[in-house]
Amino acid sequence: MASTNYHRASLRSERQIPTARGSVANASVRTKPASSKRSVAAGSLRASIDDENADSGRVRVAVRLRPKNAEDFPFDADFTDCVELQPELNRLKLRKNNWSSESYKFDEVFTESASQRRVYEAVAKPVVESILEGYNGTVMAYGQTGTGKTYTVGRLGKDDPSERGIMVRALEDIIANTNSNFDSVAVSYLQLYLESVQDLLAPEKTNIPIVEDPKTGEVSLPGASLVEIRDLDHSLELLQIGEANRYAANTKLNTESSRSHAILVVHVRRSLKKKEENDASSLASALNGDLPSFSMPIVQKSKLLVVDLAGSERIDKSGSEGHMLEEAKFINLSLTSLGKCINALAENGPHIPTRDSKLTRLLRDSFGGTARTSLIITIGPSARHYSETASTIMFGQRAMKIVNTIKLKEEVDYESLCRRLEYQIDYLTSDMDRQQKLRDTEKEQMEKKLKAYEVSLTDAEKKLVVKSEDFEKEKIHLELKIKSLLEELNTQKGENNHLFEEVVRLETCLKQSKHQLENSTYQKILADTTQMYEKKITELLKHLEDKNSHYSTLEAQMTEMQQQLNDNQKLLQIKEKVIDELQQEMSKLNKEAESKIQSLEAQKNELLLRKESLNKELKALQEKLLYEEMQRRTLEDDIVKSKNALNDHSTELEYKRSHQMDSSIRSASVLGGALNTPKPNKSRETISTQRDTISKIFEEVGLSNIVGLLKSEDLDVQIHAVKMIANLAAEDMNQEKIVEEGGLDALLTLLESSENTSIHRVTAGALANLAMNGLNQDLIMSKGGARLLAHIASRTDDPQTLRMVAGAIANLCGNEKLRMMLKEDGGIKALLGMVRSGNNDVIAQIARGMANFAKCESRGIKQGYKRGRSLLIEDGALNWMISSSTTFSAPIRRHIELALCHLAQNVSAEDNARDFVSNGGVKELVRISQESSREDMRNLASKALNSNPTFLAETRGV
Repeated sequence: MASTNYHRASLRSERQIPTARGSVANASVRTKPASSKRSVAAGSLRASIDDENADSGRVRVAVRLRPKNAEDFPFDADFTDCVELQPELNRLKLRKNNWSSESYKFDEVFTESASQRRVYEAVAKPVVESILEGYNGTVMAYGQTGTGKTYTVGRLGKDDPSERGIMVRALEDIIANTNSNFDSVAVSYLQLYLESVQDLLAPEKTNIPIVEDPKTGEVSLPGASLVEIRDLDHSLELLQIGEANRYAANTKLNTESSRSHAILVVHVRRSLKKKEENDASSLASALNGDLPSFSMPIVQKSKLLVVDLAGSERIDKSGSEGHMLEEAKFINLSLTSLGKCINALAENGPHIPTRDSKLTRLLRDSFGGTARTSLIITIGPSARHYSETASTIMFGQRAMKIVNTIKLKEEVDYESLCRRLEYQIDYLTSDMDRQQKLRDTEKEQMEKKLKAYEVSLTDAEKKLVVKSEDFEKEKIHLELKIKSLLEELNTQKGENNHLFEEVVRLETCLKQSKHQLENSTYQKILADTTQMYEKKITELLKHLEDKNSHYSTLEAQMTEMQQQLNDNQKLLQIKEKVIDELQQEMSKLNKEAESKIQSLEAQKNELLLRKESLNKELKALQEKLLYEEMQRRTLEDDIVKSKNALNDHSTELEYKRSHQMDSSIRSASVLGGALNTPKPNKSRETISTQRDTISKIFEEVGLSNIVGLLKSEDLDVQIHAVKMIANLAAEDMNQEKIVEEGGLDALLTLLESSENTSIHRVTAGALANLAMNGLNQDLIMSKGGARLLAHIASRTDDPQTLRMVAGAIANLCGNEKLRMMLKEDGGIKALLGMVRSGNNDVIAQIARGMANFAKCESRGIKQGYKRGRSLLIEDGALNWMISSSTTFSAPIRRHIELALCHLAQNVSAEDNARDFVSNGGVKELVRISQESSREDMRNLASKALNSNPTFLAETRGV
């Protein structure tokens, strides 16, 4: 027997996703190898080229034979190998026995001794080269379990690099041929396990939705982790983390059999601009002081899928059982769906069933799409597995007939272009402002200088005029003074001459008198007279000397004043020369200022023209980017128009009908009682008409657009979008699509953020419909849905809203795995709290939730994994059930009675039995066993009483 299933995620709590450690310094230049063989004849060459063009999009298929192991020998001593390889002819012979065989041709045939490097270069390297050129590509391994698919594709080769598989080698080539400065490489690593897409790099992300673009058909996984890588060591760590989180088990055919399909998605984004061109343009721009040259940024976006499919297996050979059997069923179902798609594509069928499985949806572009695809099928040599080997070979043969339409994906990077244009506009605007400010500053400085020069010139002129006037006055004064001095001098000269003549005359008289005076009397008088005359002459001589001295002084003063006058005249000439020079300099500065202002005006006009051109381009890009916004508004208008066809009353009634039907079904299945639920009164024709209306709106608008309208700012649009999702969720076939398109997340976000009662009511109703599915219940609880519902229940008193909230929580109560989580999130207390409304519809949903929860606890006790105190009793539900068992209408009483009967089976614990007895639960069981209107309910109560000795002892007292 196979060992129990184990999981590789034991290290997930210890290992985290590593960050990028380094980057490639220089991207190596990749050249395409020339063909090693050339035909001599021109006709042969032309034919080979035509064949290559016709074959370029065909799916390339290679086959690899696994080496023998110990289990391959004992099957038949005479006939052990069912496969014979002819690698030189690329052919394979499949032998049914020693005398019967069939031959098949493939693109490549690898023997058991083929190296990992040779397999990669022949199968995957052409696809990787196409990825680097801008095309999508897929490399996939298919085959029976245990034939070496994971070894071929996912081998990490930590100890021996020569054993590295396709994943590692592809990442190594992509990293080596990209430049981290301009290109980006990011990876997602996923697994498809039990038809649920899970993230191997972030194990907490499960049930990731698959989104298809309605225009391009491109498949994306918006919830998956996308990690950008920089070097090979970083990528190896990511692959190691993903491998550790992948599901695997030990079977008879393989000791480590993959139980999920692993998909490595490599996103490559390359810019067509080269580093040298950017460096040269940046250098030229820096030297010229201009902005970088403008060009449209073109990017190539390509995607590589490396798929390691889980092996197909036959249960009788693999020995799978229990949970492993369930895994094998899902694996075989998905591979069967893939085979159907391959058959339809190979035969050019009118319909390709790609939506039958999530695997075929993920590989939609790989087969019949736009990707370059290489498939390697792995087989074993043993004749024991002849049928599986034949099936694998036929799968490869059919895949070789598929021709994909290879398309180069180049697009304009509008976001980058918009950012560049905005940057250039900001740069030009700031530059214009800066230059304008500089011009204003220079103009202001020049005006200040000019004014200063004018003031200085005016002051100089005023001073010069004043000085000139002073000089002129002083000159006139000096001339008058000189004239008066000359006149005085001439007068003095006349007086001097007269005195001199008088002296001469006196001397002559004196001589004559000396000869005449001989007597003493006359001598004495003459002596006195002579003495008087001598004294007078002496005074006259002294006066004459003083006059001569004063005259000399006046002549010196006149000479000095004449020299000062000459100096002032020279200074005036110098001042006049300086004024002429200042006037010439001011004229020159005015001319320079006018020239500079004209140049700056021309630059300003040029920058304004450039800014206007860039604004026009930016406006065109903004209009292009707002195109989707216009489409969204158009869709909102369509929804508003559709409100006339689907009014509130019909929507509410439709939801009520679907809710009642589903409630009756779940009551019958979950509660275990065949409760009679009244059928809705609406006729089948009306229901069919409403369904047709909803389907028509759904087809015209699309589910993704309806989910998008939940984010609308129009409250009315939001309410109607939620109602449409609620009606769609009433059908099981629509629930998975709603979750995949993000409808559940949007509903929970809306419930948390909105304050509107109508939004709370219809959103809770939509969650109630989604909560009828077990997988959806897990998702709702993991995303905090029960906590949100409990919060809404505590905030509102609207009976309709409480009815919807109680219905949603009641559906969650029917899941055995969620009991503890539901209690922790306040679900049970929320149900008991809603009793305050007193509304019969609300009480009915509360009673149904209690019955579901008690049923789950009872089932857990029977299966042996539930022990201890009842969660319902802990939260005080027992008191309410006992006090209300005879209060309400018959349908509500039946739910409460059923809850008490199941709760009575959970009293193996001492505390439970004590609480049940002390609160009067035994008396209520006795009443139910005797008075209940349903026989199955009376039997269930009697069984609970008889199975517990404590209850039997209590009944004797009753």
